[in-house]
Amino acid sequence: MDGKTLARIGAIVFVAVAITATAIEMNRKDDRPIDFATRVRPVASQDPLAAELLRCSEIGEAGPRDPACLIAWAENRRRFLGQPAPAVSSVPSAPTTLFPSAPASADPIRKDSAPADLTGPAVQAEPARPAISADQGAR
Repeated sequence: MDGKTLARIGAIVFVAVAITATAIEMNRKDDRPIDFATRVRPVASQDPLAAELLRCSEIGEAGPRDPACLIAWAENRRRFLGQPAPAVSSVPSAPTTLFPSAPASADPIRKDSAPADLTGPAVQAEPARPAISADQGAR
């Protein structure tokens, strides 16, 4: 046999094996597990805290201003750090304002309340001074 003929037969066999391997790989079922990052999990059925954290991450920049998100993040931080659950008080906490020194009338939420007294603090009058007459000032 000639060297050229042997090289051609080897090339044809190599190409045939490559095509067969490609066809087998394309027809194989995907037996690999789905990647955890792409798998869809029903978060709400697992943990309500996880569902709330997911909601907070989806609302974007409004999350840090949402009181429910602040509570969920605090609970998540408490669980992560392994701290005991805080004691539940029966006294409801009063809502805080961003600007406590602002007058109550400037609060848009409390429009139904009575108008605030805007007269200001009482000013103490200056005590009367004795009048100095012209003959007393010349001495």
